[in-house]
Amino acid sequence: MGRSVIIQGILSFFDKKVKQLSLSFHGTFTFLGYNYEQGDYQKGVEIIVKKFTKILILFVIAFVLGGAFVADQQGTSLWAAFTGKEDPQVVQVEADTSPDAVTASLPLAQGAMTVADIVEKASPAVVNVKAKVQVTVSIADNPFFNDPFFRQFFGHQFQFDNSPRYETGIGTGFLITKDGYILTNQHVVENAVSVTVQLNGKTEEVPAKVVGQDRELDLAVLKIEGDNYPVLTLGDSDKMRVGEWVIAIGQPYGLDHTVTTGVISATGRPITIEDRNYKNLIQTDAAINPGNSGGPLLNLRGEVIAINTAVNAQAQGIGFAIPTSTVSEVLKDLISGNKIVRPFLGISMSDINDEVRAEVGLSSDIQGVLVVDVVSGSAAAQAGVVRMDVITAIDGTKIKSGTHLQETVSKHKVGDKITLEIIRQGNLVTLPATLQAKP
Repeated sequence: MGRSVIIQGILSFFDKKVKQLSLSFHGTFTFLGYNYEQGDYQKGVEIIVKKFTKILILFVIAFVLGGAFVADQQGTSLWAAFTGKEDPQVVQVEADTSPDAVTASLPLAQGAMTVADIVEKASPAVVNVKAKVQVTVSIADNPFFNDPFFRQFFGHQFQFDNSPRYETGIGTGFLITKDGYILTNQHVVENAVSVTVQLNGKTEEVPAKVVGQDRELDLAVLKIEGDNYPVLTLGDSDKMRVGEWVIAIGQPYGLDHTVTTGVISATGRPITIEDRNYKNLIQTDAAINPGNSGGPLLNLRGEVIAINTAVNAQAQGIGFAIPTSTVSEVLKDLISGNKIVRPFLGISMSDINDEVRAEVGLSSDIQGVLVVDVVSGSAAAQAGVVRMDVITAIDGTKIKSGTHLQETVSKHKVGDKITLEIIRQGNLVTLPATLQAKP
């Protein structure tokens, strides 16, 4: 719009000038090197405008180049060189790397909160769990000291207190319903004669009842009296990716409501701790120490994606948690107090490797499991499975390992009939079996 106003002004100016010239002279006249007849002002205007347009463009180019040269010499911007004013200020925010600003460095996804926000929101639902377990003193139970001849010979100088002894274990849990249901690890309350819970911000302990537990999955549900409790939401662990940030809350070594952060290091980890065989665990480098067991592992939306369970005592930054995908399979039964019933084949087995192949005489392409022992009366025993049998397939599905066999069996229900493909002394044998309930 500004350019059209300028052109109109130029046209108007030269229109007047050419009219004046054309009316003032008779015959022809010369203007800017051109000859014009009297009254021939329109042609003159067009030529003059073209001439001055070229001159104007050259002037603008020279003006800009000159301004750039001045700005370079003064060490300022082109805007400042033209206007004499400073550039509009641009605020640059530098990352705060101080310890107090660790949460600012976390890459937050849409809908995510800072660690401080998550802890503030989640902490009221996290509880401390104390379990009293009866223990025995081995020396008092020694039959040598209880022998009547021993007491007659030595008298009663060896007196032992036979009253029950108790130890108190600690752990963590979190509320999952407003009416007081709490999720924790089964090993926290195993064989407990009494369980108490301490709510966040409270000094007194309230009694809790173990309403359901599953030793195989290491999960338990407690119940406390009351209503309108704060709760945590169970998220979808299957959506979590390796490298995503997680937050653990618990009471390691009795230190109430300790918060640690880390990332998911791996998923689907199988580990064995004493007589427990865990499957499909989430591995994290968030610090998980004794006392953290049963506490929540949270994503950056404040949702529980796993239950803190174990730590590798011989390493640093290696902790494990049970994913919520495992919890969801049995949670309703645990809350209802129903016994978790699983199908059971009834064998002890070993994976097939080169050493086993050489011992049993198998070709290198054979996969499966070697039967080490058969539980008496089990489904396998009733089907006719014996030691040194090699199970290669179930219902046509090739078995790759002992873990694969367990996963295949677990997909069935108690009472289902399956077909076992077995290599016995070099011969292929097919045996039908009916799965039983795991004792």
